[in-house]
Order: sequence, then structure tokens, then C-alpha cells
Amino acid sequence: MATCEKFVILVGDKEIEIDDSIVKLLNEYVRTEMSLEQLAEKLGLDSWIEAYEFVKKIPSWIMWVPPTLWKKELEKCREAEEIKVIKI
Repeated sequence: MATCEKFVILVGDKEIEIDDSIVKLLNEYVRTEMSLEQLAEKLGLDSWIEAYEFVKKIPSWIMWVPPTLWKKELEKCREAEEIKVIKI
């Protein structure tokens, strides 16, 4: 049985689903000098504090996954028999 996992990060009253564009943004965050203020702006969050909460909650391995690999994994969800949503 094929199972797909989708990650959703809860920040305040917002839910951010981790897709390839979010993974790309996280890759940029960990590899450059992007500030939490900039990350908050790009994620549509209200403040750097929410961005900090987001970064604390997200599993660190997700920040280092190449976006193309993440996108390929999410494409498997179209054919999956079960989709498991993991809310953090």
C-alpha cells in the first residue's frame, strides 16, 4: 500500500503546508544570511516571532532537502492510496 505524507506547520492561527516552494525558501534561509524578518515576509507571517516559531517547529531535515526531490515525493501523492497529513 502506497502512503504519502504531507507536512503542515501550525503558526498562530495559520497553517503552512510544506510544498516545493516552501522547501526552496527554507533552503535559501539556511544557506544565506536571510533574516527572520525576511523569512516572515516571504511566508506571509506577521512578525519575525512567528517565523522563529515556524523554524523551531519544522523538522530540520526538511530545510536541507533539495526542492526538486521534495516535489518528486509530493507527486507520488497523486497515486497514493493513503495521504497522511502531519500537523506540527
